Amino acid sequence: MQAMVFEGPDRPLRLVERDIPQPGKGQVLVEVLACAVCRTDLHLIDGELPDPKLPVIPGHEIVGRILTVGDGVETLQPNDRIGIAWLGYTCGICDYCVSGRENLCNSALFTGYQIDGGYATHTVADARYCFPLPENYGDAEVAPLLCAGLIGHRSLRATADAKKLGIYGFGAAAHIVTQIALHEGRSIYAFTRPGDVVAQDFARSLGCVWADGSNMPPPELLDAAIIFAPIGALIPAALKAVRKGGRVILGGIHMSDIPVMPYRLLWGERTIKSIANLTRQDAHEFLHMASQVNIKTSVNVMPMSAANEALERLRNGDISGAIVLVPGLKQLPGTVAHR
Repeated sequence: MQAMVFEGPDRPLRLVERDIPQPGKGQVLVEVLACAVCRTDLHLIDGELPDPKLPVIPGHEIVGRILTVGDGVETLQPNDRIGIAWLGYTCGICDYCVSGRENLCNSALFTGYQIDGGYATHTVADARYCFPLPENYGDAEVAPLLCAGLIGHRSLRATADAKKLGIYGFGAAAHIVTQIALHEGRSIYAFTRPGDVVAQDFARSLGCVWADGSNMPPPELLDAAIIFAPIGALIPAALKAVRKGGRVILGGIHMSDIPVMPYRLLWGERTIKSIANLTRQDAHEFLHMASQVNIKTSVNVMPMSAANEALERLRNGDISGAIVLVPGLKQLPGTVAHR
């Protein structure tokens, strides 16, 4: 098999040849059909996530076809198309797990971080953490739903019934969340990098009622805001943008330091909440909803061997929607919109 391997911070991913792994008890061997690129992958290679398995194959928005199943696997079978997401293992017995909060399990293991992921032609996964995928999506188009969609969905739920919703950082997660929120009758205000007219036009094309730089105030106070951009300085800005009683939801796994700010920005029963990982229940609920709402994903397809270029494009904000790596692809990058 071929894989793009992360060997440590400040090094590019390296294309290597490895033996195809064999599934152990409770595992499945998967041929990778597509794997979306996530900002969490950037945090990994930039050394911002502690204690990764080294070397490790990144990638946790995996669409694949099962080749073989290990002993004890009864719910899946060869040729099933499945999705593999960030959460790859939990203990099942701690207080968090038994109370329905397995996303907070202290013994959790994560795909593409402590478990080899999807920047490869093959991978193995715990069958309990594999998900059936909506049939009305192609392989590349469904891949971003497995993290950008899932974390976006969990972030949106945390805003409760907010009708006027701001989104800071208009990338893969935001373009999915916007469609769900509009389906639910909400109004979306998009905050992008200052001067990024391409992202602002993209936001408006999806139905956002307003789009401008994150350095600008919205035209009216918001009920809630979600921050996907990993920039701590956006928290005071978002607090200024929400009304009393409003919520600011932090959707990323890593963020730069939050600057000192006056208490008056938080006062008025405004709240800040972080979103950590996801649960399997989140995945089942969201993927079912995606098939019903028919969320459209805008994906930029690139060969798996171009993972370093893909990550750099993501870092530079040179993308609308999501980047998806496809093993074996030889053609130049292109854009596909799911319909």
